[in-house]
Amino acid sequence: MPGWAGRIDHRPRVRTALVHASDGQSARAARARRDDRAAASDIRVLARIADGDARALADLYERYSGPLFAFLYRLCGDRGTAEEILQDTVMAVWLSAASYRQRSSVSTWLFGVARRQAHNRLRGMPPPIAAEPREGPDPLPGPEELAVGGDQVQSALARLPLPHREVVVLLLVHDLSQREIAEVLGIPVGTVKSRLHHARAILRGPA
Repeated sequence: MPGWAGRIDHRPRVRTALVHASDGQSARAARARRDDRAAASDIRVLARIADGDARALADLYERYSGPLFAFLYRLCGDRGTAEEILQDTVMAVWLSAASYRQRSSVSTWLFGVARRQAHNRLRGMPPPIAAEPREGPDPLPGPEELAVGGDQVQSALARLPLPHREVVVLLLVHDLSQREIAEVLGIPVGTVKSRLHHARAILRGPA
């Protein structure tokens, strides 16, 4: 058949691409199902706490103490203070679990509780020692830097006012969306964007 020999059959590659796309969709669907199951489990645990189940409080602590401690440490810059605020948070959850109304995920609600406890504890305390402005196109610490920690990263965060610092930590360490951050902080999404913009400007320093 004239001309057929020079044609390239793309069907195998198309089939491979479709298989890969299907695999990706399956993985995302599986993650979504796991997230849904975890969210439902969190709601049940919080309901048990509201009923006075101390074991449920221990279960919730086991699930979330790590992320909450990391969040609080990045806010206050002192491990001892972060641990104290975490304990305040646990007590607040024990006392206020019945107030959860499922308007957001349990994890988002918990970060909100921790944030309020941090503000109560840090009000009037001197801020951590700050670092010099960072150089480079984007002065915000990367997620890996924030996750690993270190004095340089902590002192860079200390240059930010607390409202800006908590936005950066929730976004980069805990991978919350801007909408979720707005729910945690009780502010509009536009304010989240504005604080993130100002945080970059502060860390970049004078032009």
